[in-house]
Amino acid sequence: MMLDRVLRIVAAALIVGGTLTAHKSSAQDGAKIAAGEVVYNTYCATCHGDGLVSSGQTFDLRRLEAGARSRFENSVLGGKGQMPPWKGVLTSEEIDQLWHYIRDNAYQK
Repeated sequence: MMLDRVLRIVAAALIVGGTLTAHKSSAQDGAKIAAGEVVYNTYCATCHGDGLVSSGQTFDLRRLEAGARSRFENSVLGGKGQMPPWKGVLTSEEIDQLWHYIRDNAYQK
């Protein structure tokens, strides 16, 4: 009986703690996404299109897969093709925000 009660208390604490953590993560992600949209509109939209909708002349950023973060960061920092390098212009925080914005707007498969 006592063990059953302890297990219920522990389970309830884990559920509440997990819910609070998920809410905090969602709020942080939402802030990153909003900030990333500002970064995108400031530095990227001219070539990659409003709302990530490319004219077809540049890479469609909505096609970036979750596992492509390293490739994305390398392209942003070092440039690629016609895209200039943004190293020294964008901070690592801005690149992280940009990544969250792009992933939030990626094609859902």
